[in-house]
Amino acid sequence: MQRWLLGTAVALAMAAGPAIAADLPSRGPITKAPPPVAPIGYNWTGCYVDGGGGYGLFNQDSFTIDEGGGSSSKVTNGGRGWFGTVGAGCDVQFGSWVLGAFGDYDFTDLKGDVVVPNSNAVGREKQDSAWAVGGRLGYTLTPTILTYVNAGYTQARFAGVNFVDQSNGAPLDAQIGAHTYSGWFVGSGFEYNLGFMPGLFWKTEYRFAQYNRDNLAILNSAGAQTGDSLASEKTIQTIRSELVWRFNWSGGRY
Repeated sequence: MQRWLLGTAVALAMAAGPAIAADLPSRGPITKAPPPVAPIGYNWTGCYVDGGGGYGLFNQDSFTIDEGGGSSSKVTNGGRGWFGTVGAGCDVQFGSWVLGAFGDYDFTDLKGDVVVPNSNAVGREKQDSAWAVGGRLGYTLTPTILTYVNAGYTQARFAGVNFVDQSNGAPLDAQIGAHTYSGWFVGSGFEYNLGFMPGLFWKTEYRFAQYNRDNLAILNSAGAQTGDSLASEKTIQTIRSELVWRFNWSGGRY
């Protein structure tokens, strides 16, 4: 009887062993926590092309100078209109600061009246184009938003003007030829990554340009100088908005 009880106990213990082991929680090999994922790094260093358009207006102070050197009183007038623009540039980032150089060309259609002071002559004036080269200094408000100021050299091309009588619109025997004005500009704007396409940015900028005063000879219909000239000093203000493609911007990873 004792042998039977002992055998039964051994058999029950052998059967219960695997079941108890199955109920115990399994423990795999002990490992360290994974390292944190490094954040994506953004860098504005590189080159780009851009294109867009905007609206501009020009003002000018003008007066006439006669053969003897005498001058008339000064008058102020100007014009306004739309323009398209293309450009390119390169930037280098130092910490939160971005330093760059750029150039752009504007296809303009700014129109306004120019008046010959102390006369009944008026003409329609049109700015055909402008170009600028300069540098900019920016600060990254966030890794993908840049605010900046810029400055540099600029030229603006104005078409020739044929004068007419203000009272009846009859043509006058007076004109001035096309002329390119030179000057400087300053501006300010912001640029940010649109995000949905690698390298695609949007830039909006205000720019003020001051041009040197030039004395333009007043010609007759045959192109000969009349002896008088029109002195003109122009300023141009523009608001421009452009798409920018940074061709080395690969999703912000460098």
